[in-house]
Amino acid sequence: MTMKKPVAAKEEGGIAMVLLPAPSSPLVTFRIQFRTGAIDDPEDLYGLGAVTALTIGEGGTKELTRRQVIDRLYPMAATLTVQPDREVTTFIGQVHRDHAAEFYRVLTGLLLTPRFDENDFRRSRDMLIASIETGLRGTDDEELGKEALNAFLYQGHPYGRTVMGTVQGLRTIVLEDVKRHRALHYRRANLLVGLAGAYGSGLPGAIREDFQALPAGATPRAALPPPPPIEGMELYMVEKDTPTAAISIGAPLPLTRADRDFYALMVANSWLGEHRTFNGRLMNVMRAARGLNYGDYSYIETFVQDGGSTFALTNTPRRQQAFSIWIRPVARANAPFALRQVVRELRHLVDHGLTKEQFETTRAFLLNYSRLWSQSVTRRLGAMMDARFYGMEPLADRMQEALPKLTVGEVNEVVKMYLDPGRLRVAIVAAGARGLVQELVSAAPTPITYQTPTTDALLLAEDKEIEVFPLAINQERVRIYPAATMFEE
Repeated sequence: MTMKKPVAAKEEGGIAMVLLPAPSSPLVTFRIQFRTGAIDDPEDLYGLGAVTALTIGEGGTKELTRRQVIDRLYPMAATLTVQPDREVTTFIGQVHRDHAAEFYRVLTGLLLTPRFDENDFRRSRDMLIASIETGLRGTDDEELGKEALNAFLYQGHPYGRTVMGTVQGLRTIVLEDVKRHRALHYRRANLLVGLAGAYGSGLPGAIREDFQALPAGATPRAALPPPPPIEGMELYMVEKDTPTAAISIGAPLPLTRADRDFYALMVANSWLGEHRTFNGRLMNVMRAARGLNYGDYSYIETFVQDGGSTFALTNTPRRQQAFSIWIRPVARANAPFALRQVVRELRHLVDHGLTKEQFETTRAFLLNYSRLWSQSVTRRLGAMMDARFYGMEPLADRMQEALPKLTVGEVNEVVKMYLDPGRLRVAIVAAGARGLVQELVSAAPTPITYQTPTTDALLLAEDKEIEVFPLAINQERVRIYPAATMFEE
């Protein structure tokens, strides 16, 4: 597949656009993004942004019902997905080049003249409520732990809301709220249009003309206060009848990928816990060596997995980011050991840093791995749009420039500057939350229980150190919430 040089984001008749021509591609990709997300939800209507996006993107047009839209898209084998997030909302469409014109007519019908059918609205709202009640709180302990950590990291902050909203907020929303929200936020100056693939030369001009139908102007970007400070290790327990414990750990970071130090921290973080690879230290010492769980990873910015890949989803940008560690569910009895081990590993990284060999190996991995992130036109387009959000070149391109200039000394200095094992928030989804807290604050050992006992003398000796590793838990900052109350109001 050949690609022409990407066209930088530019104003086309008042419409900001990112163009990525790929004449030999069989596909055309659209990413229609509005600078509005969950942070813009009114206080009593949490979830309004997500309901609005789904009612529009999974609804009908002025001329077509939802069923007729599906019937139009199906023969084209076209895809249209709605991706609401905290800062932006993106409508992503992909179709074979032969059907691009017909698909574009449907897409513009949905975005510019939405049907706002009561049934489409109710279906979208009910789906989001079910996602919280049945999915998040009912069956998905891992996501519940991650969302709980996010809520606790950003208490009283616009990021503290789930993208889906809350159950009571969603139940309060009516169709008229959706119409008002669209009129307020789906405006020309809030719009960024991404177009990639084998699109015709006239399509950018058509977009420029057609999207003039949106209201002019922009809505002010929601203000973001500093995240609340952390005092020691703060525990937030989510009480749930489950045989495992899902653990998420984190702390706000005062930097994003637009900052120079981000790239030094990226190397250290990749060594500690690169997502779903066995390069990460945590994956090796927790899963491979001890069989504690399926995986253990760390991140220095929001990470939403892109489908079945190991890559991060594009178009989930944030003006504020956080460091986090995701411990996939462990047996309830091993939760104290797992938490002690992770904090111990983080402490070792901060105190001792990477060796030169670890630094060189990890940097080489990242330089090559990042090239895989742009293997599809649609991912490249998404990365270019994210770059505009941060005011920089695409992340993989910045890495190719920044990483070769790093030294192991710079990496280790940045680690000490930004990571503090003594100041962390920990969210745990587990049964017997009060008892688990007592295990964690007690000086009594919390040994690991192996499914298959090991005879490795070095491993067993290290286990003895881990099971008594001290945790700086602030007992005045321990909170326990029933799972059924999470994200209710």
